[in-house]
Amino acid sequence: MQLSCPAPILRHETVQMAHGAGGRLSQELTARVFMPHLRNRFLDQLDDQAKFDVAPGRMAFSTDTYVVSPLFFPGGNIGELAVNGTVNDLAVGGAVPQYLSVGFVLEEGLPLAELDTIVKSMAESARKAGVMIVAGDTKVVQKGQCDKIFINTSGVGYVREGVDISCRNLCPGDAVIVSGTIGDHGMAVMTTREGLSFQSRIASDTAALNGLIHAVLDVVPGVHAMRDPTRGGVAATLNELASSSSVGIELDETSIPVQDAVRGAAELLGIDPLTVANEGKLLLILPDGVAATALSIMHAHEFGHDAAIIGRVVEEHPGMVVMRTPFGSRRIVEMPLGEQLPRIC
Repeated sequence: MQLSCPAPILRHETVQMAHGAGGRLSQELTARVFMPHLRNRFLDQLDDQAKFDVAPGRMAFSTDTYVVSPLFFPGGNIGELAVNGTVNDLAVGGAVPQYLSVGFVLEEGLPLAELDTIVKSMAESARKAGVMIVAGDTKVVQKGQCDKIFINTSGVGYVREGVDISCRNLCPGDAVIVSGTIGDHGMAVMTTREGLSFQSRIASDTAALNGLIHAVLDVVPGVHAMRDPTRGGVAATLNELASSSSVGIELDETSIPVQDAVRGAAELLGIDPLTVANEGKLLLILPDGVAATALSIMHAHEFGHDAAIIGRVVEEHPGMVVMRTPFGSRRIVEMPLGEQLPRIC
């Protein structure tokens, strides 16, 4: 009888249960897919943890899990989303993101070519953001137990000295700035999922915003709050800020930047763009006296060309967000009751 070795990974074009078993195929998956794209001086050690120096002072930590469907959409994929999202969660707190970990849950049968593309995009996104992926883990579940791939990313960074950014810092008279057009990511995913087409292509806005944020913080003093309006969109984020600071927020509908294609898709689907997820936009609340300076800095940055002042913080109606319409009337911008667009991020 002639004995033969188990089939090497090169003969598998999809994820196998054995890839998550910790044996030879697990090692070969790491060597073939993960290390060529993600390797660095920390990952090269192949230890169960990453050891790194930290800056003196305060540190920031964030974690998030991404389950978007479809995995690939105009303007990005789940891998870019996972890196950029955690970078942004750190940066909006005034932190300088440094290190990320990544955990993959893979479904049996996932094409390895798709996984390779996703990991490659994560490496490129990390490079652009100036962060390092220093630790990771992979689990494989049986077919039907997840939708191809789920990704968790956690990140740490140091908080810049003298920066005090919090959702509880809003003051009456503050200006509310958005860094660009809203609803792009959610509508890109939704229209792709539903097979809708428009004259203008809707692409996700996924991007790491730490460069834009720190360009503002380098020059503009006294920024009170920053948030990236992801799930629930601008409506949910501003309601959370108004509630946390016990202030009101008034928006000017004509000042809110929305792409025509996004507006058209939202109308077709019966969705308010204010409630649609964004993955590369920033809400910035700061004293009115420095708003013009912040806008000038943002307009000069690749991710802030369409930045605009969209409202003000007021003493009236604390905890509520109110919209001034082009017709002179006002309407309440409510906190979304639930997820209008499932599996957006």
